[in-house]
Amino acid sequence: MKYKIKLLVLPTLLLFMLFSACSDVLDSAPDGKISLDEVFSDNDKTAAYLSSAYLYIPGGGAATFFHCRAPAVWCDEAWDTDAEAEPWISSGNLYNGSASASSHPIINNGGGVNANNGDYWNRLWQGIRKCSVFLSRIEKAPVNSEANRSRWIAEAHLLRAYYYMELLRWFGCGLPIEEQPYTLDFDYTPVKKASYYETVKFILSECDLALSSHDLPWRITSSAEAYRLTKGVAEGIKSRMILYAASPLYNEGQNYWEEAYQINKTSLANLRSQNFELYNKINFPGTWKDENAYFDSDYAALFNEYFCNTMAWSDNPIDKETIYQTNAGQDLAHHIDGIGAQYQYKTGTCPSQELVDCFETIDGEPILNLAKPYNDEVTHLNPNLNPKSLYKEEDPYANRDPRFYATIYYNGSKRYCYWPFDESEGSPENYPARAGVHTRIIATWDGEPQTGISPTSRKLTRTSYFQRKFNHPMGGDQGTVSPGLAQPKAIRLAEIILNFAEAAAEANHLEEARTAVNEIRARVGMPAISAGLSQAELLLRIRNEQRVEFALEGNRYYDVRRMHNPNEDLEKTDRWITAMWITRNADGTYTYKRGPVSKERLCYTNKFLWLPIPMNEVNIMKSLTGDNWQNPGW
Repeated sequence: MKYKIKLLVLPTLLLFMLFSACSDVLDSAPDGKISLDEVFSDNDKTAAYLSSAYLYIPGGGAATFFHCRAPAVWCDEAWDTDAEAEPWISSGNLYNGSASASSHPIINNGGGVNANNGDYWNRLWQGIRKCSVFLSRIEKAPVNSEANRSRWIAEAHLLRAYYYMELLRWFGCGLPIEEQPYTLDFDYTPVKKASYYETVKFILSECDLALSSHDLPWRITSSAEAYRLTKGVAEGIKSRMILYAASPLYNEGQNYWEEAYQINKTSLANLRSQNFELYNKINFPGTWKDENAYFDSDYAALFNEYFCNTMAWSDNPIDKETIYQTNAGQDLAHHIDGIGAQYQYKTGTCPSQELVDCFETIDGEPILNLAKPYNDEVTHLNPNLNPKSLYKEEDPYANRDPRFYATIYYNGSKRYCYWPFDESEGSPENYPARAGVHTRIIATWDGEPQTGISPTSRKLTRTSYFQRKFNHPMGGDQGTVSPGLAQPKAIRLAEIILNFAEAAAEANHLEEARTAVNEIRARVGMPAISAGLSQAELLLRIRNEQRVEFALEGNRYYDVRRMHNPNEDLEKTDRWITAMWITRNADGTYTYKRGPVSKERLCYTNKFLWLPIPMNEVNIMKSLTGDNWQNPGW
């Protein structure tokens, strides 16, 4: 029997979006004191309403509670030291498998919503609803400038596309398409989810509407308009989402790779025509070429410099690669998400041995057989080494891709900063240095009291590695640079280039794919991938390149999922995360042996390919539509 909701104040934000009940929240302006009719009868209030629709963009970076670099620490890229030190926070619960549709640590991450990271279902739907309300009223609103009206309409379509993109990335399921906000007497019983592909097509159409506006800029050139969306963002969303739609987890057995190739080819060409290009020059040599920065090559310095600086709002910025950055900041990268000994507090993100294994040797050879990286495919303790590479197990960090040295602090690295402790005899590499500003060797062997490996200590490393990618080389209490300098790069040109490479290879345009991936490699001085590889071999190289280029940026969490089939699990990637357990010998040499971080992660089963839709939302929709909208396994 059909029924209509007449007057309800509904308990969840999803229902606020889908079912438009008559509530003060929906029918009032952002401050809750004036009606929407009043808002959209005034130019400035109309602009303010659009601004309020921006408030739900996830910040990313290290801004998930508590300064957690999510989702990098929730996949095979890294381990979070808080999983043991503070097991009630998201990583600890996730690793223990303590997740349900009613309480999931990624959605309810222990400390509320930080920088819009968390509570994704409710908040993203709230953002979508605001965009829909805005678009339903803007045509008749008395806007002072028709150019503004055109731009605002484009932004609202694009912002709605952005929120749908985020929902698809996290929840991996088709979604109901809202083009108009639902009215009070709407009959909800026929509401259905579109398929994943249909939802992506809607996102693409929203982006195309934004791109058709003559008044939406390609990049933001003034700090007064910081973080507004642009045509560059539209092309980035199109590139990403059609790639997802073609991937095994989401394609429902259909082949969309040629479509993904064509869309990515066009998006990449459009971005290049608007002067987007890879960051390819050291712009701050006084810092990144200083001897105390400890970069062995200009290529490593260049790559690290890019991630330690924020994109400028300019029509000709130094950074022409970043398409969109969020305002979350990197949240004290050297303070509580770097080397814990620097402040005697916490390390946070510890890159995994699996991530380290992805960095090729400088001759351009992978150190592992990419078709089967580990002979023990689950525990990863027996690497299937590539005999052609320069890799040596007794000297594992020599002769590696420059991005390795820009991304990872490893046993034998050096860092110049303020160290707040006197060195003890237990740290022979650094004894007898006193507290102060000086260079410390980052020794990560088992038993080293300041930067060594430990299964429990919050300030030490779980894996024998610390992250360097977002860690300014002069960051610290010596006062040379403030923390939180750089902001997360949510979309950048390198992603669109590698999206194009993947789609081109999948669609059998192999030479175009090879050319694209080689552009990424050339930026850091890595040899070109040679011609003559089979399609399968080239795809393995492209996907390894994605892991290296986007290490610790969060991409891997989504990529490892979309590359699985719906009936598979994450056992071979996410069940066991490994470390390099290092012994310091009496003669000062080191012995290297792989081992598990501590215990297996329990967040690898099939259901963890998707986040669950919150149970209260599922119950509401089942009562209204008769369908169970929950994701598999939850």
